[in-house]
Amino acid sequence: MLIADTGRLREYRHVETFKRTPLQLFNLPQHFFIPLFQRPYVWREEEQWAPLWSDIRRVAERRIEDPRSTATHFLGAVVLQSNQARVGRLTTWNVIDGQQRLTTLQLLADATSAILADAGDFRLAAQLERLTHNDDVFVEEGGSRLKVRHLNKDRAAFEEVMTAEPPVDHIGLAHRESQIVLAHAYFSRIVEQWLGPVDSEVFAQKAKELATVLVDGLQLVSIELEASENSQEIFETLNARGTPLTAADLVRNFVFQLLAEQGDDMVRAYEEDWPFETKFWAKEVSVGRNLLSRSSLFINQWLVARTGEDVSPQSTFTRFKSYVELETSESMAELLRVIKVQAQQYESWTEAAARSGGSLSRTETAVYRMHAAGVEILKPLLIWLHEPSRKLSEETINGIIDAAESWMVRRQLLRLTGSDLGRIVTDVIAANSLASESELVDRVVSQLARLNVTSTYWPGDEEIRQTLATESAYTRFQRGRLRMILEAAEDEYRKATGQPQIERMGYPIEHLLPRAWAETWPVADRDQAEDRQAHVHRLGNLTLLTRSLNSKVSNSAWLSKRSALQDHNTITLTGRVIKRTETEPWGETLIDERTSELIETLLRVWPVPEGHHGKVVDPQTKAGDWVEIKHLIEAGIVAAGDSIVATHRDFKGREATLTAEGAILLDGRRYASPSAAGAALRQSPTNGWYFWAVRDGRRLRDVRAEFQNSMPADTL
Repeated sequence: MLIADTGRLREYRHVETFKRTPLQLFNLPQHFFIPLFQRPYVWREEEQWAPLWSDIRRVAERRIEDPRSTATHFLGAVVLQSNQARVGRLTTWNVIDGQQRLTTLQLLADATSAILADAGDFRLAAQLERLTHNDDVFVEEGGSRLKVRHLNKDRAAFEEVMTAEPPVDHIGLAHRESQIVLAHAYFSRIVEQWLGPVDSEVFAQKAKELATVLVDGLQLVSIELEASENSQEIFETLNARGTPLTAADLVRNFVFQLLAEQGDDMVRAYEEDWPFETKFWAKEVSVGRNLLSRSSLFINQWLVARTGEDVSPQSTFTRFKSYVELETSESMAELLRVIKVQAQQYESWTEAAARSGGSLSRTETAVYRMHAAGVEILKPLLIWLHEPSRKLSEETINGIIDAAESWMVRRQLLRLTGSDLGRIVTDVIAANSLASESELVDRVVSQLARLNVTSTYWPGDEEIRQTLATESAYTRFQRGRLRMILEAAEDEYRKATGQPQIERMGYPIEHLLPRAWAETWPVADRDQAEDRQAHVHRLGNLTLLTRSLNSKVSNSAWLSKRSALQDHNTITLTGRVIKRTETEPWGETLIDERTSELIETLLRVWPVPEGHHGKVVDPQTKAGDWVEIKHLIEAGIVAAGDSIVATHRDFKGREATLTAEGAILLDGRRYASPSAAGAALRQSPTNGWYFWAVRDGRRLRDVRAEFQNSMPADTL
């Protein structure tokens, strides 16, 4: 990200700095060229697209709630250099810095324009199109209408998706795997979901406000150089050479300047009330693919808890400053004491969750499980629940954590996206800040249960059962998350007998039926071998051990392995297996039974309200998140041994075969998914659900949609 310090520009004669809206930047007929040497487009959903959309949606929703509002969002800075003017040609600029945000803004505007055009609102669609396309009358014959022109490797993908006719079929594009097309598809999907059905009462209002925000509700700093200026020298001057200030650094400076203005004792406040000067708070933690200081992350999460808004990490300082100056009646000294108390709570939860022994409180358990799963989703909710002025009972706090964690973990069990969950947490906080404690749990549970789109819904029991029954859990879940799931089942068993929680020592995950089973666990024929291999990684074949067995014992015949497990076991999960195999050896039948038992245990750990089924209004979107070939086989829509054929023009007639466990057999090799098989054939990333078709010509994506639409209502 560019760190623009326009004060450094005074020594340059031909530099001008403007604060512009998209309309002001893009209104004239012109071209913005991304030079050949610029790096390709690299922004992604979790780190950039989703936070940007959250910020834009927040501005639009604020304007809807208050028609007098002029809320805006600052996008950052871009550096542009003019080219020498040529008579009869459009004005042209080279984008020296900021191409990622300019490209993203163009993709978002075009995706929204296409949706509005498809909905019949051609006036709003045309307003947005004028941000992205020059009018025909200004373009030479055979020239491109696009205002932003990529000269690097993204050129073909950008031009293809930006010139596609609405509604855009992203899967059908030649460059569907490119980051450019994926961004356009993401914004198309998320905008369409937010706008809702075209015939709904709110569609027109939402469409108008979103278009208005995209046209003049966003702001950029445009640093414009003349053609004669040394662009590289200025680029280096504008970018900080040292370590950039963190959000916590900026907040600290602001806090103590304000304390001085308000006549408070800064030295005493720093020594007694500013909690962030220890190693704990200086530690960098991973959030998505970004690293933040723990102090910056906490301030961001505290701010979310206070405002009920989805505040991106990049906006932490500006939002904090706005909150303190405009929205709270507390003095800075009073606010700092509250921050100190909550920071100490946060540090206590984190340190407890990091200890290997000792039972945890409900809040500490939630923190541990989030850390094990690699997410931060519920932290603002925990901070909100423990705000000193709320004085909520432990029963109320635990009830809300139970519901929120169930919502989060059940989505993780189905491997559904978590990119929009932060917004739901902020919605919960905003909607319930004034609720009485007596109704708080019911209100939060009801709010989560009402979610009905794929990106946020709370999955029901039947969908969990159906998915986990045949899921290759060991290969599908990250180790930390899988261990947390098994630990949760272990704690549920221990709770029934009054035992303490399992130690959090990173215990090894053991396959009861070993991965290398062929030599000591032989079967009679190929079908049995395929069935056995399909069971190896299932949940019912996994357990926790206090220490790893050596490979010889782990892969030995069952009687020897059972004896070793019995000698070393102190874990209930494993003890129940030992007891179950007193009269029969371990195998596929017992794995299926134990899988079902563990699923029911997990459903007790993370329950849903009585009668809740997790229905969604967009099942087509939902299908792609978790359906695999094995599900189609189990439903009888396709069968083991069926052939699938390639649809790509370069591979017409090439065939592959479906196996009993849901793999793809191609040229004698097995592939776990249609996309893996397609990529092996094409030697490039491939959407296998689009690439392969069944014998009657239907693509696998259409067969998948048929499966989703045929599922019982309880699983939708």
